[in-house]
Amino acid sequence: MLRITLLTLLCTSAYAKSVQVRSSSYNGEYGGGGGERFSHSGNQLDGPITAIRVRVNRYYIVGLQVRYGKVWSDYVGGTRGDMEEIFLHPGESVIQVSGKYKYYLRKLVFVTDKGRYLPFGKDTGTSFNAVPLYPNTVLRFISGRSGALINAIGLHWDTYPSEC
Repeated sequence: MLRITLLTLLCTSAYAKSVQVRSSSYNGEYGGGGGERFSHSGNQLDGPITAIRVRVNRYYIVGLQVRYGKVWSDYVGGTRGDMEEIFLHPGESVIQVSGKYKYYLRKLVFVTDKGRYLPFGKDTGTSFNAVPLYPNTVLRFISGRSGALINAIGLHWDTYPSEC
């Protein structure tokens, strides 16, 4: 009887591990070389993305800052250019990011699950289009490289935080 119970537990455990659903994925890095690495991986613990600030000049994406829940991430990038800011509606999430780059990031377009299209920057360079690999996942945080400009960006996707 003990053997049957142990065998049942082992089979159940192995089956449970085999059906675990994957949800996280990554796109990037889009852009050129150089710059210092940055990551907002720890910021996602503050909550979902609720706002985005992008500094732009005539040619490039100069800087980025993202609000997770009610907490703004550290600003990355340079200081020259105009700061633009967008706020997501409650429960709204980014489900696609496209853009352009040539040596540095030139354009970013955030698309939300509410159908909003939020563009920043200039429409020149090599195009990219990033979407999550798994269904029902959203942009959870960004990473990349920056200096006086945003050199490159990486996009990290996962499920919307269940406690929000």
